[in-house]
Amino acid sequence: MSEATSALHEDSRSFAPSPEFTAQANAGDLSIYDKAAADPEAFWAGYAEQLDWFQKWTKVLDWDAPHAKWFVDGKLNVSYNCVDRHAKGERADKVAMIFEGEPGDVRKITYAELYDEVNRLANALKSLGVTKGDRVSIYLPMIPELPISLLACTRIGAIHSVVFGGFSVESLRDRVNDCGAKLIITSDGGWRRGNVVALKKTADEAAVDCPNVEKMVVVKRIGAEKAPVTMEAGRDFWYDELLAAAEPVCEPEWMDSEDPLFVLYTSGSTGKPKGIQHTTGGYLTGVYTTSKLIFDLKDNDIFWCTADVGWVTGHSYIVYGPLANGATMVVYEGSPDTPARDRFWRVIEKHKVTVFYTAPTAIRTFMKWGDALPNSCDLSTIRLMGTVGEPINPEAWLWYNDVIGKGKAPICDTWWQTETGHIMIAPLPGLVATKPGSATRPFPGITADVVNDHGDPVPVGTKGYLVVNKPWPGMLRTLWQDDARYKQVYWSRFPGRYLTGDGAVKDADGYFWLMGRIDDIMLVAGHNISTMELESALVEHPAVAEAAVIGKAHDVKGQSPVAFVIVREGYHADDALATELKKFVGKKLGPVCRPDDILFTADLPKTRSGKIMRRLLRDIAEGRVLGDTTTLADPNIVASLKDKYTSDEG
Repeated sequence: MSEATSALHEDSRSFAPSPEFTAQANAGDLSIYDKAAADPEAFWAGYAEQLDWFQKWTKVLDWDAPHAKWFVDGKLNVSYNCVDRHAKGERADKVAMIFEGEPGDVRKITYAELYDEVNRLANALKSLGVTKGDRVSIYLPMIPELPISLLACTRIGAIHSVVFGGFSVESLRDRVNDCGAKLIITSDGGWRRGNVVALKKTADEAAVDCPNVEKMVVVKRIGAEKAPVTMEAGRDFWYDELLAAAEPVCEPEWMDSEDPLFVLYTSGSTGKPKGIQHTTGGYLTGVYTTSKLIFDLKDNDIFWCTADVGWVTGHSYIVYGPLANGATMVVYEGSPDTPARDRFWRVIEKHKVTVFYTAPTAIRTFMKWGDALPNSCDLSTIRLMGTVGEPINPEAWLWYNDVIGKGKAPICDTWWQTETGHIMIAPLPGLVATKPGSATRPFPGITADVVNDHGDPVPVGTKGYLVVNKPWPGMLRTLWQDDARYKQVYWSRFPGRYLTGDGAVKDADGYFWLMGRIDDIMLVAGHNISTMELESALVEHPAVAEAAVIGKAHDVKGQSPVAFVIVREGYHADDALATELKKFVGKKLGPVCRPDDILFTADLPKTRSGKIMRRLLRDIAEGRVLGDTTTLADPNIVASLKDKYTSDEG
């Protein structure tokens, strides 16, 4: 074990689940792990049987690496499982969705009301020529019509492709064209930090170069006064007018288990986005099961995943997983600091959220803002918390546990990807003791390992490649119209095993510690050093709110660590602090890990899902032309950082 790696978990404490939580947990018997390992197909089939199938499968798994078919010959409909079976039963009057807009408007939608709107929109789409197998691009803010649009597409067998509502004209155009969408669902605009994001205008500009687009459906979110739009006759239709004219019942299509459900684009190393293709039966089984067991969903829970439906987290744990379980989920439109920095805590207090799922980046930001804000709100309803999106450093984990969960709510640190469809590594909260910074154990039925360059398991405490050894239900089936790239990117390095692209360490208890992307490993004077380890060390210092570390090309060492640091309020970002931080990291992780440069900044370049764009930081540090910045929440941050870095270097 390297000096740096051992430091990552030398101070980690273990938090066992309380007997009270275990007694009520959906997964309260440790034998679930052994049973799933002995017969993973039977494990997944048992949960698939809790869904409603029009026709049962003849075979659980057909595996011809790297292609899997799950629940072969089974027929079902995702919309039916997420809406109909609740709306036509005891949950008809139960609230399915609590929406809160950034201006403060609230809308509560029952399962019966959700059924009506989904059916009407499905019929409206059919009236506009959308049929089974057609692609529909969805470009909306976080409003109820976003999940409703997904469900309406699945009802008629259309393949949806959600494009995050902050993406540029170019990003939208490329994604619409790649999947060949014939219809776009958008809105006049959305709210973000008090400003209107003009989505229809962006969609209009993109559609000029989208020859397949025949129709556009437009939701009225903002209103003509603040968001005037141009409606093109014969192409554009108002959402509310379509629904008013639509028939109230649309019979769901019987979809084959392996029929495509959606295509969702994620970044590719070549610069061309990868269209991740997920199918119907396996994906729904995976998100239903993980939602039920990891988030321990009960009928009286209020579940809030703070992601955007534009990302896979929103697909799986705002829409499909919770609704398949008949849960009540929260949809919030705006940012966590509008109108004030306590907005998230006010949402929890107002709607009595019981299960809260957010990103480490957000948690570190909340830490920076201080304890007073959450402490001023009633968070006592929270009984379980989760994290998603990147590894969480132990300090943020402990703050989350102490300040938000008050030491009473188990934390489920989850690892998974757009490609995996659902959570792969996470604790079952009633069974597994947690360690700050570790995602703990693979979910039952998932077989993961950490291997070296030759594909052999590495010793305990040694960094390696995280791989998945066996197929799982929610796995991507291919890349949209690019199966050769699918095979090359994910399956060529270790044939028959899925290469995640992430580095990891496994400890003596079999717990997984995620080390970030493999390309976030620096080679400093012959030593492999994880940027995440340095970042974790830096944020242990009381002056540091957040840090991003990259490896800058170095003539002698190959790469040298450069840290971009956000300082907590009350501390001075000066040369003395920079020297102190360098010594702090060197003492904690070893001299080779000591940053050569520390640049203080007010913010970091992040995607709209909260991930730090280290690629752009490397461009800045090495004086290159900046790469694509269209996915950033605030592209201006990069320009100001570049100016400051150049000034400091000079």
